[in-house]
Amino acid sequence: MNLNFDVNFAVGYKNSTQIARVLTENWVSKNIFCPSCGNPKLEDLPNNSPVADFRCPACQFEYELKSQKDKLANKIVDGAFDSMINRINSTKSPHFFLLNYSNSLRVQDFFVIPSHYFVDDIIEKRKPLKSSARRAGWIGCNILLHQIPSTGKIFYIKNGQEKSKKEVLHNWSKTAFLANRKKESRGWLVQILNILDKIKADDFSLNQVYAYEVELRRIFPNNNFIREKMRQQLQVLRDQGVIEFRGRGAYRKLLN
Repeated sequence: MNLNFDVNFAVGYKNSTQIARVLTENWVSKNIFCPSCGNPKLEDLPNNSPVADFRCPACQFEYELKSQKDKLANKIVDGAFDSMINRINSTKSPHFFLLNYSNSLRVQDFFVIPSHYFVDDIIEKRKPLKSSARRAGWIGCNILLHQIPSTGKIFYIKNGQEKSKKEVLHNWSKTAFLANRKKESRGWLVQILNILDKIKADDFSLNQVYAYEVELRRIFPNNNFIREKMRQQLQVLRDQGVIEFRGRGAYRKLLN
């Protein structure tokens, strides 16, 4: 995989935003395979496509590309808040490619976030634009990357190092079961996966998970059975091979 952008592809463009868009989309088109089915080529969608930038011609999954030169922060600026919420709650929400590149126009990080990791808590509502703005009252949103578990960030390139195709496909498949879960269930599972990220050791106890009960009460204020729900989600993750139950409240992470 060539990690350098083909600068010749942007000849004739003067606007820096357009140049970045053309170079990054061209790089993805030439180098990236579908993380779901492994098809070696993604097809470009027209520039006026309302939702996505690429589609896999084999499995028909769609992907939206976000890129930036600076190191990816905890928040990624996106479009209108209401549109984003509608998208993530639809059955055709695109998956997200995120690309970070250097001043020398070389890819540093590239990963995909499957759409089934996008729940309402991942989307932050921004303040309305001021009355003096051209689009006064318009409300945008941010994607909160730090709220997405590590299993939901599937790297092709990390710190300038390429991952194997086999590893990418494996990392996608291991939590694909989330796609078949209802919104509320996915929300709980994403939060439990986040908790497991915060517990650094591979071996952990039920009491370590319970330590985040207050945090989950804030996220799910209408649920009066938080601990029961936590245990239920651990059982789901056990059944899906994400963790192993070792008896007497002890568990082990199986996916790293």
